[in-house]
Amino acid sequence: MTTVQALKALSGVTTITGTPEEVRDGLGHLGAKGTQVIAVTLDQVSSPAVKVLAHTFESIAPLVGAIMARREKAALQSIIEALVPQVPLPQHMLAEARMTAEARRAVLEEGEWLTAAQVAEVAGFSATNPSAQPNKWKKDGQIFAIRHQGIDYFPGYGLDPSTGYRPARPLGEVLKIFGQAKDGWGAAYWFASDNSYLGGERPQDLLLREPDRVIAAARDEMEGALHG
Repeated sequence: MTTVQALKALSGVTTITGTPEEVRDGLGHLGAKGTQVIAVTLDQVSSPAVKVLAHTFESIAPLVGAIMARREKAALQSIIEALVPQVPLPQHMLAEARMTAEARRAVLEEGEWLTAAQVAEVAGFSATNPSAQPNKWKKDGQIFAIRHQGIDYFPGYGLDPSTGYRPARPLGEVLKIFGQAKDGWGAAYWFASDNSYLGGERPQDLLLREPDRVIAAARDEMEGALHG
């Protein structure tokens, strides 16, 4: 077998190249029971190219086994997960989720909520980058926004028509009082809720008409939370 090339890989793969007669002779020397053979015939290919291809097969062979094992493991895991029943959420979590959804729906339905582009439009800002100024106001604590379906919405009641629909000064005062205690939705809930300190009226309805009362109610809210 002078022209037959037999190259051994770590995975036990043997590549044999040569003419059909030479390969047949090389296979006769293997002799091991259970050995599997893959035959590839190549026409008009040079001997060096055949050797490179054989070496490539030899290098790839160990990876095939690893990939198959990984896929089998993933398939087994999928079967196990499919057979294991879903873990139901605790009732208190379901109830809390329903309450939160209802509260958010009420807030969205009962207030005027504007996108950054709409705020920029009513305030007369450039349409080239409409979200720039509203987002700057939010960053500076002059106004807040609620996040709904990936979009920020700003409260229309927080814009003062007398100043060209800029954030109302009392709103910034209230947000400063709340600090980190309330996020956007928390502030929205408070403004939309009947407030006993305000005689049962909603802060959002009095923000521009009686700002001092709303600021005082915000202070009362935080004092109650501290001494809760």
